[in-house]
Amino acid sequence: MVTSTYERRGVARTMPSRHRRDRFVLLLAPALIWAGAAGVLALWWSDTASVVGPAGWLTGAGRITGLLAGYACAVLLALMARVPLLDHSVGSDRLARWHALGGRWTVSLACAHTLLIIWGYSLTSRTGVVGQTATLVLHYPDLLKGTAGFLLLLGTGIVSARAARRRMRYETWHYLHFATYPAVFLTFGHQLSNGADFVGNNATQLAWYALYLGVAALVGWFRFLVPVRRALRHRLRVAAVHPESPGVVSVVLTGERLDELGARPGQFFRWRFLAPGLWWTAGPYSLSAPAHPRHLRITVKAVGGHSAALAGLRPGTRVWAEGPYGAFTADRRTARKVLLLGGGVGITPLRALFETLPGEVTLVHRARRPEDLTLRAELDAIAAARGATVHYVVDEPAAYSSPLTARALSRLVPDLAAHDVYLCGPPGMTEAATRALRGAGVPRGRIHHESFEF
Repeated sequence: MVTSTYERRGVARTMPSRHRRDRFVLLLAPALIWAGAAGVLALWWSDTASVVGPAGWLTGAGRITGLLAGYACAVLLALMARVPLLDHSVGSDRLARWHALGGRWTVSLACAHTLLIIWGYSLTSRTGVVGQTATLVLHYPDLLKGTAGFLLLLGTGIVSARAARRRMRYETWHYLHFATYPAVFLTFGHQLSNGADFVGNNATQLAWYALYLGVAALVGWFRFLVPVRRALRHRLRVAAVHPESPGVVSVVLTGERLDELGARPGQFFRWRFLAPGLWWTAGPYSLSAPAHPRHLRITVKAVGGHSAALAGLRPGTRVWAEGPYGAFTADRRTARKVLLLGGGVGITPLRALFETLPGEVTLVHRARRPEDLTLRAELDAIAAARGATVHYVVDEPAAYSSPLTARALSRLVPDLAAHDVYLCGPPGMTEAATRALRGAGVPRGRIHHESFEF
């Protein structure tokens, strides 16, 4: 019989406390971000005696937007520093959405700051906008570097727009996105050199340095030093590559002391395979089986150049793994009954959860054709061992198809509204499934989904 990890003595009691911790962090993180923004506005308010005339209002607005843009840059980097507490409590996909939304606001604030300051200064000095721009860039301390940083930030925002991202490979966008780091570095100096709220105010300057140095420490530690340290300690290598279904392979990896990674069912790593054509990209793939002290396994579908190349990996290939990441774990569970709903290769994290989640668990695996039902033999074996239910739904042949609607799901899973639902699959499938689940009465808070569409 399959025994759940969370049914072992002493571990079951930790689930409620972990859930409370995650909820607390999820509420605390945005509260702290907004509190910081309020503090920035208070800084401007305390340093501003009065605002007189159009030039004063424009310059004041430019100061406010500049302060907020500078603060937002630090927040953006902190959100993607991959701090485990944030990542495991908030979730990688939610952090990525916050980062994307914050990025749009940051670029908008930086543009507004630039235009308002130039306009306000030109009114004050009674010069043209072009002449005032040249004066600021060429004669104010650190503003030439600040201008270069602003242009880099603007360019990063443009390539990150959804319309632009659709026209480039993920790897290309990923490396262009690294321009954010030099952009922030170049713009930092001019904030302290020219900002009216910083010049001559040592306490404010120290606070700003502390903010930026703290974020730099988080990024340097969790995004760079920890992956290197773990690569040297765990020495991951490819052990074998097995075909699972058309275009889908499982990659088994071995290493040392892998239990120290703390990987949990439902989580993923960013895998960097040190092989020709692969070493420069770290792809996010979920564990498709519970972690073992000596080996890990991922199951990957060929949907792009990187994933397709994994089928040709040779045993012995060195691997760097960053993680584990994600909050798609048992901690999200709030009800006794659970539905695992997976589409295509989205079954991979659900397969690990299917083996380990305690209680009454139902699995629905959707695919285009019967031969696309990845890991079916393993799912059947787990279901038989734990007395769980598995439903397989395919689009072809039509006789075995079932629409992804509230009525169809309710027929497959009685009392559906009383279930927690873990959902993983292609974007179109997950959107349709979410609508169907809400139509069947499943509360939004019980639909758990984590996406790699960053």
